[in-house]
Amino acid sequence: MDRPPLQSGFDFGSDEPAAAGGADAPLAARMRPRTLDEVYGQDAAVGPGSMLRELTRRGRLPSVILWGPPGCGKTTIARLLASSVDAAFVPLSAVTSGVADLRRIIGDAERARRAGRRTVVFIDEIHRFNRAQQDVVLPHVEEGTITLIGATTENPSFEVVAPLLSRARVVRLQPLSEDAIAKLVDRALADQERGLGNLGLALDPGARALLTRSVNGDARAALTALEMAADLALARGSATIDPGDIAGALQDRRPYHDRLGDAHYDTISAFIKSVRGSDPQAALYWLARLIEAGEDPLFIVRRMVILAAEDIGLADPQALVVATACQQAVHFVGMPEGAIPMAECAVYLALAPKSNSAYAALGRALEDARSTAAEPVPLHLRNAATGLMAAFGYGASYRYDHDEPGHVARGQAHLPERLAGREYYQPGAAGWEATASQRWRNLLAGLPQPDAPLPEGAESTPDDRED
Repeated sequence: MDRPPLQSGFDFGSDEPAAAGGADAPLAARMRPRTLDEVYGQDAAVGPGSMLRELTRRGRLPSVILWGPPGCGKTTIARLLASSVDAAFVPLSAVTSGVADLRRIIGDAERARRAGRRTVVFIDEIHRFNRAQQDVVLPHVEEGTITLIGATTENPSFEVVAPLLSRARVVRLQPLSEDAIAKLVDRALADQERGLGNLGLALDPGARALLTRSVNGDARAALTALEMAADLALARGSATIDPGDIAGALQDRRPYHDRLGDAHYDTISAFIKSVRGSDPQAALYWLARLIEAGEDPLFIVRRMVILAAEDIGLADPQALVVATACQQAVHFVGMPEGAIPMAECAVYLALAPKSNSAYAALGRALEDARSTAAEPVPLHLRNAATGLMAAFGYGASYRYDHDEPGHVARGQAHLPERLAGREYYQPGAAGWEATASQRWRNLLAGLPQPDAPLPEGAESTPDDRED
């Protein structure tokens, strides 16, 4: 069947390689893979035996959401998938396009469909489309007018509307491994047609290692840095790209970290779990990652304040004081000096004994509070602020604890009758809480209380417990 005339924005990519770019295009564009076999580092997604490879081999292509970090090949893979099923490829940026663009493209796709051609609409940064824009696409994906390939760096569970997500396969792309980056770099150096092969340059092993580990799995960044490093080597008259050339090309490259995206949540989660797990080394590493990524320092210390109460709690009540002091110090001195009290606090919290007893007790109490909100406050616990209230029994039979032996009115109920005997707080056995829980046990048993916690290592005796 003859192809229909090309519509505006349509690319029937099988006429020429998806690759490439002219001689003046950046190296990353020139080296773009021309087939799925040339895609490095994404075997699970598009390698032999993968779901997408098997479907396209049979001429089928479902709607897909490609989820992965920058430079992992989302756009390239989308083009190659469309080409592999001989479909028109229509790229669209969610940043610059609106509903009118979508409707125009869908109209073109409907005409192409009547002529027997499939259309793949590729929406880059689909997470930037709002609900109304995504809803425009939905019925046409459902009817098969278009095959949608969306690309996103953000978790599609949060950024793509559920009806659209249910009609697409989510394919996770990973940052390229150092081995995959190395293969890509070697291919670019050797390729005389599209790469740097005609320059006769060699890559020093140390420079190669520096490049592959510094680009954080970003193929585009690796090829961009390689091209710049090649220019630096040629400018100084050398046929070898050395580590200095790579370092100059990379400059101050920081890892990808979107302060509103997955990297933000994943890294703070790793930090909190390391502190909770009493690992000061990992806590310092993840703290450094957060600082280097430019996270708001007050966000970090706010999480430490929460952790001090939630995960350390009564095992070391001083932890909350330290964390709050850290927040005040960071707010007062600012960055970069504020990183020093942050490091001190992170180590202190990591090494502190842990207990979530107060946090767990609060959860149990809240559950009862919600289900018994109508329970009246016992009369003896109410304050008789007026004679009328006293006449109605407010405060009647209340026993003032300071007038009782041991400053406790034994047997006096403080919970609603329906909740009598309920236990919310279950003390832990670490740190300060171990001493406090022993005081509580003594209290319940009617035993005298020690005046102060015993020195660490001292044994309790009956004499120790006497007033």
